[in-house]
Amino acid sequence: MTDTEMTFRSQCPISLALDVIGDRWSLLIVRDLMFAGKRYYRELLRSDEGISSNILAERLARLVAVGVLSRTDDPTHKQKAIYSLTPMGIDLLPIVAQLGIWGRKYLPVTPETGARAEQLEKGGAALFRKIQAELRKQHLVDE
Repeated sequence: MTDTEMTFRSQCPISLALDVIGDRWSLLIVRDLMFAGKRYYRELLRSDEGISSNILAERLARLVAVGVLSRTDDPTHKQKAIYSLTPMGIDLLPIVAQLGIWGRKYLPVTPETGARAEQLEKGGAALFRKIQAELRKQHLVDE
């Protein structure tokens, strides 16, 4: 088995979802693609949480392997890749939003770090749909 192959503990939908996105870094990578407009390895490496380069590489490979992200070569630079959310990845938006809303409610966020969660909470499902439509335009260009 390679590092990107998935093994599943059970067939429970929650357990299966956690096997895919339940580690410390995967949702933060998805968050950065959704809300920070990051698309390149180097951009993701510079996130505030300080992910190490080997963990980032492994998580990106795994998220691509399970279909949350896609990876394409950058036509402007042979050695760069562009990471994009797939439909599966875009469908994570309500989950990422609800985690942020919950974190803002119960944990010591600053006004700056909680602003996006507040906006998402106030906008609700209508805002989620709008953001998902924008993400489809940005990330699913070739589909």
